[in-house]
Amino acid sequence: MNDYILPALFLLLLIAVTFKNIPAYSLFTEGARGAVDLAVRVLPFTAAILIAMELMRISGLTVILARLFDPAFSALGIPSELSELLVLRPFSGSGSIALLNGIIADYGADSYTTRAACIMMASSDTVLYVSAVYFASTRAKRTLYAIPVALAACLAGSIAACLIARVL
Repeated sequence: MNDYILPALFLLLLIAVTFKNIPAYSLFTEGARGAVDLAVRVLPFTAAILIAMELMRISGLTVILARLFDPAFSALGIPSELSELLVLRPFSGSGSIALLNGIIADYGADSYTTRAACIMMASSDTVLYVSAVYFASTRAKRTLYAIPVALAACLAGSIAACLIARVL
């Protein structure tokens, strides 16, 4: 049944635009043109964030920051094994997935550390990457509190993830 949902929706869309006399092809091409313009406008911001993330990872800055913040994270109930994941997650999705794979390999799939790491990954996002893309595409000017609030929300989500993993 699931195999037919998308084709059925597409067919319903074609029937609707035909009966309502909507110029679907010209609207589609206009939207595609807008998407290309958006991609060109966002590309420099995306490239800058990706380069910065890779430089942080290669230089070992994330490991240094994880060690620096580890006492504070431990006081909040976040295991020291997850400090680097918590530091890297707002910057890099692929880097944090690589760390998660290492955690799973080191601690096993059903350990507290792995469960907490998986919940942390699901409850947060790459804040700086998403912010760069969003702010570039919307041309937002007043962004002073957006990133600190998003990082605080990621920290709160990570604390909650560790609490939930303890209960599971």
